[in-house]
Amino acid sequence: MSNKARRWWILSAMGTILGVILLDETVIGVALPTMQIDLDMSEVRSHWVVNIYMLVLAGLAAAAGKFGDIVGHKIVMNTGLIVFGLASLACGFAQTDLWLIAARGIQGAGAAIIFPSCLSMATIGFPPEQRGFALGIRGAIGTTFLAVGPLVGGFLTDFVTWRAIFWINPPICLAVAIIVFVSWADHPQTEKAKKVDKAGLFLMVGGLSMVVFAVMEGPDWGWTDPAIITLSAAGIVLLIFFVLVELRKRMPLIEVRLFTNPSFAASTLVIFSAQYSAMAMFVFGAMYFQDVLKWSPLIAGLALLPTVVPQIATAPLAGHVADRFGARWPSIFGVAAMATGLVIVSIAMTWESYAGMFPGLLLWGLSQSFVFVPPQRAVMNAVSPQKQGEAGGINMSAQLLGATIGMAICSTVFSMTGSIQAVYFSTWTVAIIVLVISWLAIEAPMRHDAFPRTSIEYDASKDSCRPSPETEL
Repeated sequence: MSNKARRWWILSAMGTILGVILLDETVIGVALPTMQIDLDMSEVRSHWVVNIYMLVLAGLAAAAGKFGDIVGHKIVMNTGLIVFGLASLACGFAQTDLWLIAARGIQGAGAAIIFPSCLSMATIGFPPEQRGFALGIRGAIGTTFLAVGPLVGGFLTDFVTWRAIFWINPPICLAVAIIVFVSWADHPQTEKAKKVDKAGLFLMVGGLSMVVFAVMEGPDWGWTDPAIITLSAAGIVLLIFFVLVELRKRMPLIEVRLFTNPSFAASTLVIFSAQYSAMAMFVFGAMYFQDVLKWSPLIAGLALLPTVVPQIATAPLAGHVADRFGARWPSIFGVAAMATGLVIVSIAMTWESYAGMFPGLLLWGLSQSFVFVPPQRAVMNAVSPQKQGEAGGINMSAQLLGATIGMAICSTVFSMTGSIQAVYFSTWTVAIIVLVISWLAIEAPMRHDAFPRTSIEYDASKDSCRPSPETEL
C-alpha cells in the first residue's frame, strides 16, 4: 500500500471514529427522556448519564494525548477502541441507572484515549500548510455521523429501543482498529521523550477532575455547598501547582508556555466556546422540542438537523480557508455566526415558533466548522510531529471543558429560571465575549506568503520557547 493510500485510509478511519463519538453525543440528548422513564431514573441521575462521560473525558484527555506521543498512537488508539466498544455494549445492556452511569464512565475513558490520537493521526501525515484541509475532511466525515445522530437516536428510541444507540458502536470500532493496525506507523521517539512526567500527570488529572466534578454538581448541590467549595478550591490549587511544576520541567507533560501566545490561547478559547454552545443546542434544544413543543423524540431529532447537516459541506471549506488565510478571520466569522444564530433561536422561542427558530439553527450549523477546524489547525501546527498527541490533548481538553462547564452553567440557569430561553440567552452572551477576545488576540499572518510561520515551540535544550521554523498559527 502506498504512503498516500495509507494516509487517506487513516484520515477516513479517524473521521469515522470521530463521527461515532459525536453520534453518541447527539443521540443521548434525544434518547435521555426515554431512558429516564425506562430505568426509573431521578433527574440528578439522568444528568449523570451525560456528566460522567464528560467528567472522565475532561480529566483524562490531555494525559491520553501525551501517552500517544510516548508509547505510540497505534497502541493507544486500539486500546481506546477496545475500551469504548466494550463499554458501549455494557451501556446497551444496562438494567439499572447505576449500571448505565458506570458503563458511561468507562465509555468516557475509552473516548478520552481515542480523541487526542484521532486528531493527531489525522494531521501527522500532512504538511502544516495542508492540515486545515485534512481536518476539514475529517470533520466532514465526522459531522455526517453527527447529522444523522438526532435522526438515528429518535428512530431507534421510537421504533426499536434506546439500547440500540449503543450497540451500533462496536462493529465500527472493530473496523477502525483493523485499518489502524494495517495502515499506521508511529514516528520514533527518543528514550528521553518517552519519560512520563508523573508529578504533572497527578496534578493535572487530579485538579481537572476536582474542578469538573464541582462544576457539574454545583447546580444540584448548590454553589455554596461546603463540598463544592472545597473541591473547587482544591482543584484550582492542584492546577496552579501543575502550571508551576510544568514551567520548571525540561520535558513537561503539557507545554503550558504555549498559552503565552495570544493566538494559541484565543484559538483554544474558541474551541471551548464552540462546545459550550453545542451543549445548549443539543441537550436543551432537544428538551425544548419535547417538553415545550410536545414533539416526539424522532421529530425532535429531525428538528435539530439544520444544526448539523451544513457542517458536512462547510468543514472542508473551513479547512481550505484556514490553510490559505490562517486562523484569525475564519475563527472570528465562525464565532460571530454562532452568536447570531443563538440570538435568533432565543428570540424565536418567545413565540414558540420553529419557523422563526429555523434560520438561527441553520446559521449556528453553518458556523460550527469555522469555530472548530481553523482553531484546531492552529493548535496542532504549534508543535512538532512528535508532540501532536499533546496538542490533540490540549484541543480535546478545551472542547471537553467547554462541554462540562457549559452543561453546568446551562443547568444552573435553567434551574434558577425554569426557562430554556434563558439558557440560550446566557450562551450567546458567552459567545459574544469570546468574539471580542478573538478579535483582539488572534493575530493575522505576519508575513505576506500563504503559509507564514508565527507559532512558538518549546526548546527543551534551552528550557525556553522559541519561534518554530516549521509550524504556523
